Amino acid sequence: MSLPPLVEPAAELTVDEVRRYSRHLIIPDVGMDGQKRLKNAKVLAVGAGGLGSPALMYLAAAGVGTLGIVEFDEVDESNLQRQIIHSQSDIGRSKAESARDSVLGINPYVNVVLHEERLEAENVMEIFSQYDLIVDGTDNFATRYLVNDACVLLNKPYVWGSIYRFDGQASVFWSEHGPCYRCLYPEPPPPGMVPSCAEGGVLGVLCASIGSIQVTEAIKVLTGVGEPLVGRLMIYDALEMQYRQVKVRKDPDCAVCGPNATVKELIDYEAFCGVVSEEAQEAAAGSTITPKQLKEWIDAEEPIEIIDVREVNEYEIVSIPGAKLIPKGEFLMGTALQDLPQDKRIVLHCKTGVRSAEVLAVLKSAGFADAVHVGGGVIGWVHQIEPEKPVY
Repeated sequence: MSLPPLVEPAAELTVDEVRRYSRHLIIPDVGMDGQKRLKNAKVLAVGAGGLGSPALMYLAAAGVGTLGIVEFDEVDESNLQRQIIHSQSDIGRSKAESARDSVLGINPYVNVVLHEERLEAENVMEIFSQYDLIVDGTDNFATRYLVNDACVLLNKPYVWGSIYRFDGQASVFWSEHGPCYRCLYPEPPPPGMVPSCAEGGVLGVLCASIGSIQVTEAIKVLTGVGEPLVGRLMIYDALEMQYRQVKVRKDPDCAVCGPNATVKELIDYEAFCGVVSEEAQEAAAGSTITPKQLKEWIDAEEPIEIIDVREVNEYEIVSIPGAKLIPKGEFLMGTALQDLPQDKRIVLHCKTGVRSAEVLAVLKSAGFADAVHVGGGVIGWVHQIEPEKPVY
């Protein structure tokens, strides 16, 4: 559907700005009026990571007058495979500051506002209220639902994107004109069901594909040109090189944007989404050891069986000495249980401790009462025991 421009045009463009944006100005649908609207726009990018990187760079290049960046993390070497707004020299720096410097290097006429804090229910309304449009590049469900609910309550549009391995999705959610994110996904998936990019990986260039779609939609919403992806979900399969669309209708029973909405204020999104299931939390309580404890058990030649529940490709990157690989899926299907030793204590681990906690719950229910898992997983092991090994 065609929508009116989101923002009013700025008073004028300077001579330097006319030169800079000339290729926009000669597009009839954009022209001087559209470029002035971009100059007057205030857009917030939630995250300066995989999706935030191309989004911020192209929003800056397009001439969006004010760019806000919500980011609390630091640049890590593993980010550089896809987060192109950062460089080798930025490792260890604030992502927000690194992104700001890159944005200003692209376009010095942009006003960059940093929010170097974790986006939470306590600050989201105050931060979002300063902007016309939100571009969501988050990679966890708790923040996605937080962004959606805040935008609905503030009646603000936002451009959403998601990436995983070779697949991407994008849409525009604006409850005044169409569905919101909860209309598409009323509830988050069960804890541990959908791995994050940190656990499952992502093709680096996929960020550019989805990020550029997000910026295209942002420009359309801000200037009122074309038909934004309101009520439509764009799905991209990089392996097949196919784009397809799915219509998304407004849910009359939506908990946050429906006529009988039950969510009228922000909630506890960590509890709503759950990092791990209640069963995993119960299983891990009192049955979690540290990497240092595991090292002591190995050195003391304790009768233990160390089991790595990650995937084969992760195991090939780095592993704990003596660990046997049995992926999580084999435990969930039940096929791994019959091969477990009965005369040794089972010690589970994964990358950081989330998947191993889920498997621990399975083992506890199967009678392995003394089984434990390693808090912090193989990443914790490398940091504390074998720092010369790689992390991912």
